[in-house]
Amino acid sequence: MELLVFVLASAMVLAGAIGVITYRNPVHAALGLVLTLFGIAVHFVSMEAHFLAAVQVIVYAGAIVVLFLFVIMLLGVDRAEDLSVEPFQIQRPLAVIIGVSISGLIIAAVVRGRSTLGEQLESTVPGDDNIRELARSLYSDNVFAFELTSVLLIVAVVGTVVLTRRQRGGVSK
Repeated sequence: MELLVFVLASAMVLAGAIGVITYRNPVHAALGLVLTLFGIAVHFVSMEAHFLAAVQVIVYAGAIVVLFLFVIMLLGVDRAEDLSVEPFQIQRPLAVIIGVSISGLIIAAVVRGRSTLGEQLESTVPGDDNIRELARSLYSDNVFAFELTSVLLIVAVVGTVVLTRRQRGGVSK
C-alpha cells in the first residue's frame, strides 16, 4: 500500500511540475503548481508528518497559489504570449545545462543514498513536543514578526491593486 501511495503521489508531483513548465497559459501553470504541492503534501502524510502536510496545503497550495492567481488575473498576463521571441539568446541553453546538472545531482544523491533507503531512524523525543515548541516559539517569542509578515502581505496586495488600477476612459496613471 505504501508503494502505491508513493507512486501515485510521485506521479502527481511529476505531472504538476511538467505542467508548470509546459503550459503556455499562466493560470494553467499555476494549477499545475497546485497539483505539485498537493502531491508533496501526500508524501508528507505518508511519512506521518501531518503538520508539514497541513502547512503545505494551507500555506502553499492555498494562500501562495491563490495570491499568484490573483496577481496573474489582475495584471492580465493570462493571455498567450509569443514564445518564439527570445529576449536573451543564452537563456534556453543555460536552462538546459542547469536542468541536466540538477538532474545529475539528484540521480547521484539517490544512488549514494540507496543503501539507507529502508532504515528507520530512532527518535528519543516524541513527535508532539516538536510541534508544541514550534507553536510556543512562533506565537509567543516571535509573534511580532509573524504579525508583521501578515501586514506586509496585505500591503503588497493593496499596492498591486493600486498600481494596476486603470482610470475610467482608458487612460492609465
